[in-house]
Amino acid sequence: MVIAGLSWSTLSRVGFGWFAVLVAIFVLGATVLSVVSWWNTGYHVVGRELRVHEGLLWRRTRAIPLERLQAVEVVRPLLAQLTGLAELRLEVVGGGKTEAPLAYLSVAEATALRQRLLAVAGRAPEAAPPVPAAPGMPAPPAPAGRLLHAVRNRDLLVSQLLTPQAFLLPFGLAFVAAQFVSEGSWSFIAVASTLTAMAGVVLQPVRRVLDDWSFRLDRDGDTLRVRNGLLETRVQTVPLHRVQTIGVTWPLLWRMKGWLRLRLEVAGYSAAEPDDRNRPDRLLPVGDAHTGELVVTEVLPGVRLAALPATLPPRRARWLRPLSRAKVGAGLDEQVFVARSGLLTRRLTLVPYARIQSVRVTQGPAQRRLRLATVHADTAGGSGAAALDRDLAEAWELAAELTARAHAARRRPG
Repeated sequence: MVIAGLSWSTLSRVGFGWFAVLVAIFVLGATVLSVVSWWNTGYHVVGRELRVHEGLLWRRTRAIPLERLQAVEVVRPLLAQLTGLAELRLEVVGGGKTEAPLAYLSVAEATALRQRLLAVAGRAPEAAPPVPAAPGMPAPPAPAGRLLHAVRNRDLLVSQLLTPQAFLLPFGLAFVAAQFVSEGSWSFIAVASTLTAMAGVVLQPVRRVLDDWSFRLDRDGDTLRVRNGLLETRVQTVPLHRVQTIGVTWPLLWRMKGWLRLRLEVAGYSAAEPDDRNRPDRLLPVGDAHTGELVVTEVLPGVRLAALPATLPPRRARWLRPLSRAKVGAGLDEQVFVARSGLLTRRLTLVPYARIQSVRVTQGPAQRRLRLATVHADTAGGSGAAALDRDLAEAWELAAELTARAHAARRRPG
């Protein structure tokens, strides 16, 4: 309803004055609702539970068991930075999404509560993550731990310019302009609607730049600490023992510069979270092959990206993958299961054997006729990896070997 009320067509019908009144009403209403919600939200720790009370007409109390707590993240949107506030977001094992944040607290209160929750959860107290200061205040001290990599903002900007959305935008604008010229129609609504549609096209790369600005990755004992964000700053902690997979991506336009992207799948975090910014899966938003090797080695010691084995599916698989068969592969490294896929955007997934929860062999109708099968290595995080279109006999052998290696890795001390 709000989107419809503030659309360009509404502006054309009611005029600028009434449109400004509508905008003011919506802003005022949202502000009042936010203040009422904040005023009627409270919390307290009872035993090993965090209880959050909220609601004005309908009161609701949620109990969050702290023994399932994985991390408490300090997040500061732009307005929170300007007012010296912060919010806490809790990640628990098995949560369908990030637990509703406690917003907003003072920075000191948020930091103290984070420490208290981690202590009650039975984890060793961590050094409080640094929280960026509000404008005009002195900068906080650097985070504890060893710096692994800091992404240059220039590389981040160039990487998002080398995306299909940004790369094709000038051609789209030229096409739309040519249409307007040929039809002789330059109405305000048509132009504004077109520009709005174009803005939607480039929204994803713009969001990535804002989300990954000043990206910094630190190693602090057995955890990785990620700091990123421009308008909304984040400090996220990723326990290494909960890492299920590492995904490596080589976008088409990035390959001319030798760049790649690294992502994590982490158990206990919300794979179903609709906003991917709430998931701590960033490991390296952009970097060269050497940097990628160094970061992967920190998470999976002894694993080298350039030396991972991968064999192609049999030749008859070309009937299912006429263009991409040569880019699909799978292999067994000493420590990880390796799966490759993708034609234009190439992907590589690494699954440590100790993280494999189950192994499946599946066949579609076309695969049955061609005596092919796909082997899936499932993880607690939900996605895992798959060896696509393997020979049927090889698929069963691979499944048996993966099962044996998974059992052996879980029995191995440490």
